[in-house]
Order: sequence, then structure tokens, then C-alpha cells
Amino acid sequence: MAELATIARPYAEALFKSAGAMGGAQGLDDLERTAGWVDQLAAIAGDAGLLQFAGNPKITSEQVFDLVCGVSSVSLLDNAKNFLRVVIENGRLEALPEIAAQFRGLKNTLAGSSDAIVYSAFPIDAKTLSDVAQVLEKRFGRKLNVTVQEEPALIGGIRVVVGDEVLDTSVKARLEQMKMALSA
Repeated sequence: MAELATIARPYAEALFKSAGAMGGAQGLDDLERTAGWVDQLAAIAGDAGLLQFAGNPKITSEQVFDLVCGVSSVSLLDNAKNFLRVVIENGRLEALPEIAAQFRGLKNTLAGSSDAIVYSAFPIDAKTLSDVAQVLEKRFGRKLNVTVQEEPALIGGIRVVVGDEVLDTSVKARLEQMKMALSA
């Protein structure tokens, strides 16, 4: 079977073109709205139980579509429903998370920004996150869309992932470096 990234690319590009068709500020707003519902559908499609249900040969595409729409917490517009229908009818529901990731990548490229995930051992308040985001934007040289995920195993500090770049200032990473140095 082809790689999910290869399968997802044409869907993400087609969705990007249709969502940003207006161009300008209106197009960016449409892209942002589209990113919202695509991310939600991707989260739903990432559920193993749903994928198992969808893979059952006795279940129709319409039943899968109704289930996904029923689980969605936002009411989907016609373009979102049409997109979801095409994905389900082509048997590509498992590719939806990758479609969403590639769509975000295209949107970020247009906006000149990147997604950044900050892993922290402890919760980060809004003020501190704003300060961290400013420092990271200088470090990575671009606008960042920062999200935080707690990871207690880090012990302290943070680990930042921006695309394929990683900045790890966590206590766990420093302990690993010390362990390597002592065992060498």
C-alpha cells in the first residue's frame, strides 16, 4: 500500500486550493476555518474503533459518514460534508490525519509560519508561553503557532518541536547527556 503521505497529498492540495480560492485576507480566514474542521475530522478519524467500523465490509459509506458527522462537535458546512464524503467513498478515512497535517503545512507556508509543539513537565501560563513564543520565534526565524503538551517525564525544562527541528532543554535530556559522557 502506498505511503499515507503520498495518498494524502492530492486531497490536502485540493482542499487548500478550494479553501483559499478567495485570496487575500478573506482567503486566509477561509483557510483558518477549514483548518478547524479538518483538524476535528482528523481527530475523529484517528480513532481505532471508527477505523475498524469503517473497514467492515457490511458497513456502507453512508453509515460511516453519518457516524462521523454525528460525533463531530461542530456543524459541518456543505463543502466539509462533500470533502468528508469523497474521503470516505474512496476508502481514505485512515489518511485523514495526514491530510490535515499536510493542509496545515500548506496553510503555514502561505502565512509564513510554522507549528511548534512545546513539551513541558508542568503547565505553562499564558504570559510565560507568550514570552517563550517570542524567544522561539527569534531562534527559529519565523512566526510560530505554539501549542503546549504536558510531558511529566521531562522532569523540568522544555522540549520544542518545529517541523523536523528539535530544541531540547529538558532535565531529562541533560541527564541523558551526562550519562553518555560518563559511560564514554
